[in-house]
Amino acid sequence: MKQPPYIAPDFTLPDESSTMRSLSEYKNKWVVLYFYPKDDTPGCTVEACSLRDARDELADLGAEVIGISKDEADAHEKFKAKNNLNFVLLTDADGSVIDMYGAWGKKQFGQEGILRKTFIIDPKGTVVKVYGRVTPLGHGDQVIADIRRLTTK
Repeated sequence: MKQPPYIAPDFTLPDESSTMRSLSEYKNKWVVLYFYPKDDTPGCTVEACSLRDARDELADLGAEVIGISKDEADAHEKFKAKNNLNFVLLTDADGSVIDMYGAWGKKQFGQEGILRKTFIIDPKGTVVKVYGRVTPLGHGDQVIADIRRLTTK
């Protein structure tokens, strides 16, 4: 895994409504970019809801939340509606962005898949913090605390 700081690789992917979104659209903002295995699974739901609950405070700090998995747009749309998610979910069907960010690899019991990883990207487009193995519960509070710390440096 690359050690921060480093320039965040740009990408363009479709969101839950099939609108194409690029990381470069978020320049001059903090970005909380998180990768997760699958919509509507227990751990992924806990993580998404933690970030949902933190979103207003993150927005006050100038941060946007973006989630990425391999799920299709319609699955993202249902997941967002069911859990009242207030941020963008992107589809990386071929896994190219997941690979680019090192969020694919061996999981428990030796199987490969999407690793639960979060990246904090500063307004200049630099990855300044990487959470390598995210604990879903309370992740939003952890991200808020780190962005606060990073913005007061």
